[in-house]
Parts: sequence; C-alpha cells; structure tokens
Amino acid sequence: MKYFIISRSDDLSNDLMDKARAYLEDFGMEWEEEQPDIVLSIGGDGTMLHAFHKYSDQLSTVAFVGIHTGHLGFYADWKPIEIEKLVLSIAKKEYEVIEYPLLETSIHYQNKEEPAVYLAMNESTVKSPDVTLVMDVILNEDQFERFRGDGLCMSTPSGSTAYNKALGGAIIHPSLPAMQLTEMASINNRVFRTVGAPLVLPAHHRCVLRPVKAPDFMVTVDHLQLLHKDVRSIEYRVAEEKVRFARFRPFPFWRRVHDSFIDSEEYR
Repeated sequence: MKYFIISRSDDLSNDLMDKARAYLEDFGMEWEEEQPDIVLSIGGDGTMLHAFHKYSDQLSTVAFVGIHTGHLGFYADWKPIEIEKLVLSIAKKEYEVIEYPLLETSIHYQNKEEPAVYLAMNESTVKSPDVTLVMDVILNEDQFERFRGDGLCMSTPSGSTAYNKALGGAIIHPSLPAMQLTEMASINNRVFRTVGAPLVLPAHHRCVLRPVKAPDFMVTVDHLQLLHKDVRSIEYRVAEEKVRFARFRPFPFWRRVHDSFIDSEEYR
C-alpha cells in the first residue's frame, strides 16, 4: 500500500509524522506523494482541507484519515497517543471507506466559454469586494429572489458545522446528498426582501447566482480565496465526486457534533 502524510508543520505534528512514517516503513508500506492509496493528515480540519485539495483529482482512489494535534476536529478524529494503534490498523487494512458529498462550484465568465470549476469539502462563499452584494438567486432555472447583503454561503453537509453554522444554518448529516445556502447579513425592509432562512437543496437541484450590478466577486472555496472578474454567473450543485475517508472504528456524526459543540468529555 502506498501512503503520504501531510503535517500542519508545528513541532508536535512533525514529530508525529516522522514517527508514523517510521512505523509504516517497518510494515513495508511505500511512501508515495504523487498517487497514494491513503493520506494521513496530521494537524486539524484545516490540514485535512489542504490534503483534500492536493488530491482533488484522485478522489476515486485515495482515502483520507486525520490525526488531530489540537482540538478535536470533524475530519481529524485520532489522538496523538493512538498513532501506533492507527498505524497497525492501516498496515492490516482494518478499515472501511465511507464517502461524503462534495460541492461543485462553476464560475462562468462574460468573455470566456469555459467556466472555472472547483470542488469544496466544506463550503463556497461569494462576496462583493467593495459594495453590497446584489445577486439574483435562481433555483432550477426559476427566479427565487434578489439577494442584497454582505454575501452568500453554500455548504456541504459535512461542512454545515463550519462557517454555515456560524451563519445560523442547519447541521446536516453527511449521509444526505444535499447543499445548503445561507445568507450573510441580508438587507430586509419594506423595499428589499429575501427569504431570510437557510435553504437545503437536494442533489438534483441547481442554484445559480447571477450578478445584478458589479461583475467582480471574491469567491472562496474552503480555505482558497480568489478574486474573479467579469463574472456572468456562479452555479452550485452537489458534485458527482465524493471524498473518501478511511474509517477504522465507529465515530458517529452526532457524537462528533456533541463533542465539538456541547461537551468535549467522553460520554458517561
């Protein structure tokens, strides 16, 4: 089996990376950066996002596993003291692969035929760099609303616990193939109105954002942030691709929610 390790690059994460690599080599596993079978992310959820985007063109063949060296993460659920147990399980291939939905973001330009296409594991956001964001929100080719406010966020189910939650969005179990649109400080008065609530859209739906005023936007895809100019529209859909995680033991999603937001102690 071929493997690669991505570290957050702090001292603890680097020490764990060196230890894991030595153990895995003892079991005859091959260090391979270009086309690994399994990728270990040592750090936090941000490190896992970096790992995902590094291998976003190999999602059908690579599986990810996370070791957290800070607070418990949604994608990094192994503790540093469990590194030997994890390595032994990897060497024995004692794991199953689970898949989570992803978000596809297609940015169409006024003077280009081909769109820029990105995959997000957590979310994509759209903001206007200078003024209030004004976007027509189109659902399945029907005009839904004209949004005015600070921005819009479209999240995956697994990403619903991240920025989406901070915006007041719902937490969605990642077994559901869906995406969620949440508002950032929408303008609602007697003249301008939005729905004022998150929208959970199923996999067969499409959401298109069409600019009303300025054509330049700050678009984020997970931790990546880019200024896109001369935008004609931004289309969101649940991606055909999925991210694969190597699961070695039960760690239910709602337990992760509980441990992260309610009580970090083990169940009594």
